[in-house]
Amino acid sequence: MRNNDFRDIVFNRHAIKVFDKNVKITQEEMLEMIKEATRAPSSVNMQPWRFVVVESEEAKAKLRPLIRFNTRQNDTSAAMILIFGDLQCYDRAEEILGESVAKGFMPEDMKQYVLDTFKPAYESAPRQVKSDIVKIDGGIVAMQFMLIARHHGYDTCAIGGFEKDQIGPAFGMDPERYVPVMILAIGKADYEFHPSVRLDEQEITVFK
Repeated sequence: MRNNDFRDIVFNRHAIKVFDKNVKITQEEMLEMIKEATRAPSSVNMQPWRFVVVESEEAKAKLRPLIRFNTRQNDTSAAMILIFGDLQCYDRAEEILGESVAKGFMPEDMKQYVLDTFKPAYESAPRQVKSDIVKIDGGIVAMQFMLIARHHGYDTCAIGGFEKDQIGPAFGMDPERYVPVMILAIGKADYEFHPSVRLDEQEITVFK
């Protein structure tokens, strides 16, 4: 049964380090969650996120030495989702914008304006600028996926501690094109987790 309690989804989500090993997630449901998560916004709607779902024992064994102190999540989760950012996401611009026009979401002249203005700027941007863009977009879709997962009844853990220079090649992702953003472990918690502390909002906010 899906959880539709917005407050519970948002405020009772926690990072889970150990999962119930007996819980599996079908590929159909995983794709459904990814589809829902990718409703997230992205720069010029270029949707640079790419996902590698590590679910088999063989793939998890390959991942294990690359995730430093996060092996508990790898060993017990239903899957480890590797999120990459595509530095050449603008190659899909014509396809994305063309479909938007076909569906009546955008006029043809707006499509052409975006192609003539933003696509060349994106293509010619320095690698670091592109990397910053896809990492921001990847972080947004990761957060949305974690909330979607809780809606589906699963728990997650966002992981940033891994061998970023090795993980792409290990899973067939060209490191010149695909930038690793983060890993999400997903499954169902196998222990009673405790609340976590947050800084006071008045201490971290300035009004001008």
